[in-house]
Amino acid sequence: MTSLLAVVFDLDGTLCESTQDGADLYAAAFESAGLDPFGAVGDLWASLEGPPDTSNEQSYLAAGFRRLAAQHGHRRVPADDLASGLLAAVDRSAVAFREGAETALEAALAHGPVGVLTNGPSHRQEPKIATLALADRVGTVCYAGDLERRKPHPEPFESVCATLGVEHDRTLYVGDSLAYDVAGAHAAGLQAAWCPRTPGETNGYQPEYVFDRIDDLVAVLEGEREGPGP
Repeated sequence: MTSLLAVVFDLDGTLCESTQDGADLYAAAFESAGLDPFGAVGDLWASLEGPPDTSNEQSYLAAGFRRLAAQHGHRRVPADDLASGLLAAVDRSAVAFREGAETALEAALAHGPVGVLTNGPSHRQEPKIATLALADRVGTVCYAGDLERRKPHPEPFESVCATLGVEHDRTLYVGDSLAYDVAGAHAAGLQAAWCPRTPGETNGYQPEYVFDRIDDLVAVLEGEREGPGP
């Protein structure tokens, strides 16, 4: 396997997690719309289809509320108002490093160039970057939501590698999504490490590494752990 020169991290669910309670956000949505709650926040997340539409988050969430309302026998529910209320309650800066993420980040910084690549747009993600003080620590932050193409398209990955000045096959992308992080990294010729929030099967994907914890990266960078190869 080609030796690693650089590391690029996904943001949400990989380097950081929200510190807000999802149930509180869900309750705020119904309170803002003047409705009695039905279902639960987990039901809403399950009703959302595909990746978030960063160009219109309200419509994306409203579609989920409509599906959820239908499942609970409700008609003419003001889904847009519910979505708007939920988004108004979100504090984009309310994030913290995922367990082990700071250790992984420090190891990567000591090893070579480091970047962050997130599918979200800058207006949504910059408060998180500021809370984690990442802008002055990493070589580049790429907001794919501001580009013409998002993960898993190769373009954002290619953009990060170009900015860092590193070879694709010597760059490791660390993320929590098989369909967006692993697939996108491989499409652009990067190596991939999958670090899911909940352990599971790779479903045919073949990341070079599967991490139980994000700080498993340390052993890889120190040469104490080898991946299975492409």
